Parts: sequence; structure tokens; C-alpha cells
Amino acid sequence: MPYVNIKITRDGVTPQQKARLIEGVTNLLRDELGKNPATTVVIIDEVDTDNWGIGG
Repeated sequence: MPYVNIKITRDGVTPQQKARLIEGVTNLLRDELGKNPATTVVIIDEVDTDNWGIGG
């Protein structure tokens, strides 16, 4: 059972975009690794931008 956790900043990602991400990752695992989509779990965590840092 694949479990994928995607972390993104919370800055305007639409529900439709998230659905496409989930579908795309699920299809990628099916196509490249032969994983069963019915048992593939994809979680999207949205992080507030004030809790996110890069480059110091």
C-alpha cells in the first residue's frame, strides 16, 4: 500500500488542483511501479506560509 505525503504552502491551491495532484501521483505509481490505485493513499498537507522558511 503506497502512502504519499505532499507538503505545500497554503497559498491559494484550489480543490481541483489538489484532486489533479492526487490523481497524477496515483497514476504515476500505477504506471511506473505497478501499484494498485485502490490501495494508494495520497495526503496533502498545507502549511501556513508563516510556518515555512527557505534560505534562512
